[in-house]
Amino acid sequence: MRATYGAVAAMLVAISGQIAMAEDGAQMILMPGAASVQWQPGPASLPQGTQLVVLAGDPGKPGPFVLRVKFPPNTMVAPHTHATAENLTVLTGDFYHEMGGTLDKARGDHMQPGGFVYLDTQPDVWTFNCGHQSASALLKLT
Repeated sequence: MRATYGAVAAMLVAISGQIAMAEDGAQMILMPGAASVQWQPGPASLPQGTQLVVLAGDPGKPGPFVLRVKFPPNTMVAPHTHATAENLTVLTGDFYHEMGGTLDKARGDHMQPGGFVYLDTQPDVWTFNCGHQSASALLKLT
């Protein structure tokens, strides 16, 4: 009996949620834990072994989007720019973040889990991981 009540309750919640979404047009994306994230190989423009997942939006279209990016150990992302502002939060591992057209590992800011970078304008940006572990970051481009 308990399982039946649970199933009915879950169905009612699902139905009422769909109705609420239809009435106010709101959208929700829910990933309850790390196991629900499905990593994909990064594009050719990123170092080999980089993985990413698009959490929201579409990086190929105008408008905000959110990515998680996982860099393998000892990788370097060459200077690059973005057309929009960037919010970067370090989730795991550590790496160095630097701005400028020339890489200078002595100048990079050491980013650790919980670290955050916001870039309003998009100058040349370097990201490099000198560690022996992978680093994972959440990027929100607006």
